Amino acid sequence: MPALDAHALDPRQASPRFPRHITHTRVARPLALTCINLKNCMHIETNRGMMFKIFWPPTLGTPLSPAAVKVLLLGAGELGKEVVIALQRLGVEVIAADRYANAPGHQVAHRSHVLNMADPAALRALIEQERPAIVVPEIEAIATEALVEIERDGLARVVPTARAAQLTMNREGIRRLAAETLGLPTSPYRFASSFDDVVAAAEAVGFPCVLKPVMSSSGKGQSKVDSGAELQKAWEYANAGGRVALGRVIVEGFIDFDYEITLLTVRARASSGALETQFCEPIGHVQVAGDYVESWQPHPMSAVALARARDYARAVTGDLGGTGIFGVELFVKGDEVWFSEVSPRPHDTGMVTMATQWQNEFELHARALLGLPVDVSLRNPGASAVIYGGHDATAMVFDGVGEALAVAGVDLRLFGKPESFVKRRMGVALARAANVDEARATAKAAAARVRPRPAG
Repeated sequence: MPALDAHALDPRQASPRFPRHITHTRVARPLALTCINLKNCMHIETNRGMMFKIFWPPTLGTPLSPAAVKVLLLGAGELGKEVVIALQRLGVEVIAADRYANAPGHQVAHRSHVLNMADPAALRALIEQERPAIVVPEIEAIATEALVEIERDGLARVVPTARAAQLTMNREGIRRLAAETLGLPTSPYRFASSFDDVVAAAEAVGFPCVLKPVMSSSGKGQSKVDSGAELQKAWEYANAGGRVALGRVIVEGFIDFDYEITLLTVRARASSGALETQFCEPIGHVQVAGDYVESWQPHPMSAVALARARDYARAVTGDLGGTGIFGVELFVKGDEVWFSEVSPRPHDTGMVTMATQWQNEFELHARALLGLPVDVSLRNPGASAVIYGGHDATAMVFDGVGEALAVAGVDLRLFGKPESFVKRRMGVALARAANVDEARATAKAAAARVRPRPAG
């Protein structure tokens, strides 16, 4: 009988608007998790007071029909766009939401919406309007308390779970879970809600240290601080750069590490229906000001360090529960490993998998959240290099695309963002090669050939 996980097999799904392989009946029961396996049908009673059954394998429908399986993406940037495409290739009806019009994912979804997803009322209204089977958070600026209520009320299943979204959207939640609950090694840290708290926290962790908003992404609001004289500026920058104005930061001490990796960790159903945790090959990356500029796969690691990295990733994703892909960030020095952060969705450094794996991170996420088996195997070494906008402008054009694609082993993704900033990612160059060093050089050379400029 397959191993079951109450988070992964979330019962808040009801036909006909949810996938046909999952139905439920509400029951009043105490904490429980029981299973009866009847051929291809598993009846599960969980501690959420619900009884439901999962038919294996799952049955998918036809988009824009009464039989459609509907998925709502909250966040439609370049990563969300690729998730939309991966889901549509499996016949899923996809709705994409973002805070601005014509986001990359909007351009390929069946329907799109523009709203402030940090507004709980607006978010719930959208979900009640669209009635999706599954809600997939793709960015940090989301009213996660509303997702908890939506899941609790049976409106939709949140991927991987509403609790996971709530914890990981806030650095305080996930750091306390990893370090204080699970006992994973991390950098020294303190949280602060005032400048006086920041000063005390920096003195406690020592200099140099890093200040980050508890809610931000792509390095926004992040500063390296070498002395007390720089704290005020870093505090102000952190408050300006957070996705949500919480006025709270994490102050982290420095770790003397050799390199950092992203370990893409996938919780998915095997062909038997059993829940499995699988790992992609480690991804190395370079960050500048907290934002990724290049990545490569595989990154070499000692067997001991890789085993520890997988143990830490398994521990934290297992606690978060659910199904889907997680980007687990780790620091490594020799055989020592420290947990840094985790994102319960595809990771920007993982765009390299579009050049390296049989199933890229977006396809893995789509299959896992639908209850389908996955293949995390590496096809060949490869690398990615970011293409920045270089200008603050709208209606950009891209010269040099043909020159870049003339390089053997190169592919490009131009994201289609309606507005460019000097340091906004507008595309990525992908390269496959016989080894990582060759792939990195090729990807950077191809990215340099692409020259964005304002139209006209």
